[in-house]
Amino acid sequence: MKINRYQDINTIDGEAKKDYIDRHSAFIHCDDSAKKGEKFKVKVKIGDAYSHPDDFDHYVAWVQLWDGEKMLTQATFTTGILGGEANQAEVDFYIVPSRKMKLTAAAFCTKHGLWHSDEKLVEVAE
Repeated sequence: MKINRYQDINTIDGEAKKDYIDRHSAFIHCDDSAKKGEKFKVKVKIGDAYSHPDDFDHYVAWVQLWDGEKMLTQATFTTGILGGEANQAEVDFYIVPSRKMKLTAAAFCTKHGLWHSDEKLVEVAE
């Protein structure tokens, strides 16, 4: 299976290609550090500047949060969950870290396949 990755859309020619890349990419939003053993919020948002469709045959089916090669959690969506309107699917995951994390997110579009985020390093203090 091909894994698509986000590219800096400022370096890409053509609005349609920028739209395609941005609206399918997963973006991780969280603090750079966490406390060991305490609940830590990680928001994963699909799309940054552009919204993803929520059509019968074209929607975000799931979003996963990974620490290195270990999947931590997953949220599953069904068509119409965003009201049938283009929007940015987003999920707040809450995890309890025990060590430094290398977070990545993955999202699956039913029409355009698997998309993978950039890595986000999170330091974990005692």
